[in-house]
Amino acid sequence: MWRTDNALSERSLNSQIIDHAQVCRLGLAMDNTPYVLPVSFGYDGKAIYFHTAKEGRKIVFLADNNRVCCEFENGVQVVRHDSSPCKWTFSFQSVIGYGTVLELTEPTEKFDGLNHIMKHYSGRDWPISARDTDDIRVWKIAIESLTGKQSKDKLDSRWMA
Repeated sequence: MWRTDNALSERSLNSQIIDHAQVCRLGLAMDNTPYVLPVSFGYDGKAIYFHTAKEGRKIVFLADNNRVCCEFENGVQVVRHDSSPCKWTFSFQSVIGYGTVLELTEPTEKFDGLNHIMKHYSGRDWPISARDTDDIRVWKIAIESLTGKQSKDKLDSRWMA
């Protein structure tokens, strides 16, 4: 990270940003072609969970290269400046992570992964059956590293929901 003065080294702060994010942007690559897409997700403090259709572009990319990058953000707002266009900036918190994607194939693992996703958005567990998972695939990103960053206006508060 170039701007180390904005870095968040505490894993708990990175986790809070992920917990409050609405979207995970997933970065994939195949044959020198990048592919970035927003996905709904769940997080358990160690791994990210997402789901896909049975077939599709994500599946093709993941089959070729299961190494991924993911990005989360929170509290993003434009900070305007009245007299200088070069002093416009953003107020933000963000986390970038790297990891390896594994498909969850055992029914209990799939149910657990889907429940992490549902809990992220609803705050509660859901009863999930095999029928609920018939038309989808569930994936887990084993996180290898997380790097958080926030704008200077967020440094004093250390956290903004």
